[in-house]
Amino acid sequence: MRITAQLRDAVAEALSAAQAEGKLPAAGSAEITVEQPRDQGHGDFATNLPLRLARAMQMAPPAIAAAIVDAFPASPDVKQVEVAGPGFINITLADAWFQDQVEAIRAAGPEFGNTDSKSGQRIQVEFVSVNPTGPLHVGHARGAVIGSGLANVLEAAGADITREYYVNDAGNQMRVFTETLYARYMQAAGRDVQLPETSYPGDYVIDLARDIYEEDGGALVDLTREEAIIALHKPGLERNLALIREDLERLSITYDVWFSEQSLFDSGQFDATMKELEDGGYLIDRDDARWFASTRLGEDKDNVVIRSSGAHTYFASDIAYHAEKFKKRKFDRVIDVWGADHHGHVARMKAMMVALGMDPGRLTIILNQIVSFKEGGESLRFSKRKNVIVTVSELIDDVGADAVRYTFLSRGAESQMEFDLDLARKQSSENPVYYVQYAHARLSGILRNAAERSITWDDGDVGLLTHRLEIDLIRQIAALPDVVDRAAERLEPQQIPHYATEVARALQRFYDVCRVLPDDADDLPVSKARLKLVEAAQIAIARCLTLMGMSAPDRM
Repeated sequence: MRITAQLRDAVAEALSAAQAEGKLPAAGSAEITVEQPRDQGHGDFATNLPLRLARAMQMAPPAIAAAIVDAFPASPDVKQVEVAGPGFINITLADAWFQDQVEAIRAAGPEFGNTDSKSGQRIQVEFVSVNPTGPLHVGHARGAVIGSGLANVLEAAGADITREYYVNDAGNQMRVFTETLYARYMQAAGRDVQLPETSYPGDYVIDLARDIYEEDGGALVDLTREEAIIALHKPGLERNLALIREDLERLSITYDVWFSEQSLFDSGQFDATMKELEDGGYLIDRDDARWFASTRLGEDKDNVVIRSSGAHTYFASDIAYHAEKFKKRKFDRVIDVWGADHHGHVARMKAMMVALGMDPGRLTIILNQIVSFKEGGESLRFSKRKNVIVTVSELIDDVGADAVRYTFLSRGAESQMEFDLDLARKQSSENPVYYVQYAHARLSGILRNAAERSITWDDGDVGLLTHRLEIDLIRQIAALPDVVDRAAERLEPQQIPHYATEVARALQRFYDVCRVLPDDADDLPVSKARLKLVEAAQIAIARCLTLMGMSAPDRM
């Protein structure tokens, strides 16, 4: 049993005992939470249960806390339980518990940090899902990293995760792209064909058209414009998706499913979903268009699903797509990671869930805010207009995939952030990416040096780990399972880089005072115990780097 669950049970047992003895009234109930306080001077864990029970029991929180502390069951894992502040209960663990964690972490190895808090839940995480009309722009990178990091954390918490990319291959933007591709194809053939009024201006379209022209030998030149556009759809789509896949794989992002929007129409899912809405009274015809009656579900306005031209809207496809997710594939929960420009889309998606008879709480939409970039102390302005495209690939070439991932994971999706290119390039402790990876490399170096000196440490006695900085380091690394659970519950993958940085700091404090490799034979017993601790710390740091989708270098 995890220590947090063990302590919750102990608090519950103490509460029941105090009530049975008449020291507390049998009134009220409250969820028992046990968390690690930020200030270690307040114990290893704390609960605010007395504050939650005060109103129902009509007692002062400190008095409730005192009664629970008096009835707290004895345990070899707990050193001290005390009342603190206005009604908190602080719990300090015994050194022996921390020492035992070193062996537990070594035994868990790469699985350390895994929990079962989300076990049995089938969760789909859909992220990026950019129109397949060109390479990924830097603006797409943050959602890509947040989505993949969140999927990793939920999987570590025991969930059955499906990572999915929704390919918008049936929408208007794909049509605009293919019309642009047609004009560039004809120009590659020496024909005087002008770009359409609305088009994609990037040079990558010229290169793509030339590649297709050279590959097929100009086979599309003599087709009608519409026939050629239809013929160019598939090769244009496939090549763009290949570029997107390549960029994402460079960020250590792979998907379980690449879901085609067009398949919603081919399978009949779109028509079936629209009919279900119509039968439920949620579709109305007005102004030669078909509308989703959002106002019947408390929204300010209705939303078009079928335009007067007969073309469907993105919202209509999203309705059918989410019906397919929940009703056909039966996901327990769906998490969409979208850009900030989708803010107005959230409420109507929730309304759609209600209209289709589904719990809107099963759908979570995370909006990642805009990123700005800084170099040389000045802000940079990137734009896709007029051939100015700064791609994800170029960003990776500049600062490296690990720096991109760590930087984007380090802030919550809802926070606007500034990406400091100069800092990301630095090979020093100022750069948190370098700092965490260097911690892993340093740990690996210590273990490597010990092996080269023929020192074995499997027989090390962890009971010798009594120094305050040793216990502090164990306290930090042993917290990973709780960090994973907290990150999974709150959908906050940024908890992992924050934790990793704290572990690296605890390691630095440990290094400064506690010598690991022995000077002579007399130091060997303590050295072996510390080598076990170093190994456990290396496992924890490596696990964090894996969860963040980053490399764990053995040398730097």
